[in-house]
Amino acid sequence: MPTFPMQDRLTKTKTLWFLFWATLAMTAAFGLIMQIWQFEIIDEMSEPDQIRAHVAAFTATQKTVHAWMTATLDVAYPLAYGGFFIGMALRFFDRAGFWLALPSALVIPVDLAEGYVQVMLLTGDDSLLHYKQILTPLKLGLFIPGLIISLVGAGIAIARRRRS
Repeated sequence: MPTFPMQDRLTKTKTLWFLFWATLAMTAAFGLIMQIWQFEIIDEMSEPDQIRAHVAAFTATQKTVHAWMTATLDVAYPLAYGGFFIGMALRFFDRAGFWLALPSALVIPVDLAEGYVQVMLLTGDDSLLHYKQILTPLKLGLFIPGLIISLVGAGIAIARRRRS
């Protein structure tokens, strides 16, 4: 049966809790940054004209903050949530875990590539923006199954705990 790199580490209880809390903390940090600098991120937008119009309405400070947030926090974020989703699938779905973890393994490089396109745009280069039409829907299409699988995995963990 195929295995993931670092599978033993990703399925440990301490690792899963660390990745879970890191994901929650980063999610809160995104919200806090957006609230303080009063902008909405472009992570879920995929239409180039809509994105250009949205970014054109940003102040120079908002563009800078969004670019820095994307180049730092949004690089760590897919590693945290992706690692968590992978670990949950591998830990709670036995033989199917490898296959159920694949969307989460694939979402990491897709999310990072999308972030690169965003940083380029936010720093003045929109030559790669057309890639967001592919990357953003693909990211969301890989993220959502991983989230659902990890929520089901959490349900399995709770049920196992109650039985013991």
